[in-house]
Amino acid sequence: MTKRHVEVPPAVQATIDETIEYVDRRLSAGDTAAAVGEILADLYDDTETYERYLSGESLPPMTRMRVESYNPEHALIETERWAEQELSALQEAKCLRYLWNGFDQSPLANNLAFALPFRQVLADHLFAEAGDGLRLFGGIKIQCGHNIEMGDNAVVHNNVLLDDRGKLTIGDRVSVADEAHIHTHNHDTVDQTDVTNYETILADDVRLGYGAMITAGCRIGENAMVGSGSTTLGDVPAHHIATGTPAKSVKIKPGWEPVAEEIGPLTDNREQRALPSEYPDSLEEFDEFGRTLSPPGES
Repeated sequence: MTKRHVEVPPAVQATIDETIEYVDRRLSAGDTAAAVGEILADLYDDTETYERYLSGESLPPMTRMRVESYNPEHALIETERWAEQELSALQEAKCLRYLWNGFDQSPLANNLAFALPFRQVLADHLFAEAGDGLRLFGGIKIQCGHNIEMGDNAVVHNNVLLDDRGKLTIGDRVSVADEAHIHTHNHDTVDQTDVTNYETILADDVRLGYGAMITAGCRIGENAMVGSGSTTLGDVPAHHIATGTPAKSVKIKPGWEPVAEEIGPLTDNREQRALPSEYPDSLEEFDEFGRTLSPPGES
């Protein structure tokens, strides 16, 4: 489908460019948490009150709670409890994700002329590797951020889950439709506190349909497509179209038959992409469920 090229007025584009340059420069200057606090306060027209808070001025409790929360160091998120993740890297990534999520709740997120380059800058600072020309739309949920590698000209549409508790590799020109879920970790079916992380791979030119679910450890091959609402439990070969739950290959993309594998069941190679987990020696474990379940006959 051919799209029309549309631009905002030159004066508005100049303001966008200036703002994006400022955000990039501020995030590059060190003390990411402080930078995020300043940017969020400015984004929500709360700079004056935030500066009063920083100066130690007494504020009403709810006002103080609001402005304190602009600094991500004053907030707790679920991923900080994942003990196999290196804590300092996780907390640095948390700051950028906090800004990403806060921006998505703001009116500016509705202006694609600003929102797309803003999220590109955040991806440049957050991801392990971020390509050029990314188009990252609203409501994307990122679990960690620093375990994502994304190639050039990738498109991720609205309300997509990018789970990178393990490692998530996304190639060039990948297109992920709205509501898709891409997973890199699994919970054991008996003991849900037992988590295994994997590398999940979307190779170059992959397309995921609306609501597709990619199970942890799967590889979607070059130029392959996973249909809307489908769930993969194995690898999709290059140039294949896989649909259903569990997904199976139903077709080879027309014209690619000479270089594609034969249609058949998806091969489960997930265990080959399992990632080792390391925990600090000082870790004090706890079971959030507090259960003592065991199979019949076992104590």
